[in-house]
Amino acid sequence: MKKLLFISIVFVMASFSLQAKKYRLFYLGGQSNMDGFGYVAELPDDLKEVFDNVMIYHVQKTNDGEEANGKGMWAKLQPGHGTDFKFDGNKNIYGERFGLELTFAKRMQELFPGENIALVKYSKGGSAIDLGENKHGTWDPDYSEKNGVNQWDHFLATIRGAYGVDDIDGDGEKDQLIPTGILWMQGESDAHKALVASKYEKNLKRLIDLIRAALLQDDLPVVIGRISDSGQDEEDGLVWDFGNVVRAAQHRFVEKDPAAAIVTSTDNYGYSDKYHYDSEGFIDLGTRFAEEMAKLLKKCDI
Repeated sequence: MKKLLFISIVFVMASFSLQAKKYRLFYLGGQSNMDGFGYVAELPDDLKEVFDNVMIYHVQKTNDGEEANGKGMWAKLQPGHGTDFKFDGNKNIYGERFGLELTFAKRMQELFPGENIALVKYSKGGSAIDLGENKHGTWDPDYSEKNGVNQWDHFLATIRGAYGVDDIDGDGEKDQLIPTGILWMQGESDAHKALVASKYEKNLKRLIDLIRAALLQDDLPVVIGRISDSGQDEEDGLVWDFGNVVRAAQHRFVEKDPAAAIVTSTDNYGYSDKYHYDSEGFIDLGTRFAEEMAKLLKKCDI
């Protein structure tokens, strides 16, 4: 089933190659700090707006074992695409939270004036890559429990759904989605256990390579966010007992991949709870992701 789904994505994407209006497409994935826990009420006025020339296809987080339908709709980016975002089958239901998508889009518009931007967002709070930490979901394509459907399948279904719309901006003309980059904010859940953490570099490389393959570009630029720790664990202060193992793995991955970069500003952020950055942190995070992505696009001549 997964192979057939992958092939169908490739077929749908190929059908876009001759279309007119071009959008640079970025995939946003990971776990809860990609979901977004900033508060819309705390946004500055210049981010409390609907973005022109930025479209987003956001599929709400879904558990392993549930149907991988990738249902969503293309709409102009606006606040409310955080952890409490929902799609009811007909329309987006915007929440009171936001993630890095707002300032990422704003900074990319500044760095690439006149460009059209398309964001595809699917992430799942608590999700790990490794099968050994699957309480809140796993991205490992070899997953076989709960009908064999997991976060990898939800990602594939999301891409298929996003590419299944010919006219994403509703102007009556077909559009072309050009895969341009991957934003990945994840790793905290893989930092609970020593064995799982020790495999993070290998797991991350495999997953990013597969995401690139699904988007039909083997060297697609990827920016990852370095995980950090709030120090708010009641026992020893460390929320992620093996966080430093994962952090080191993230750096090794980037050092070995010429089309990868890492955002390290997360160490400086405040927290709204022991797991998630505060609003100010998410505002900065999107900007940092955009700036690192812009450097990679220049380096890779994309």
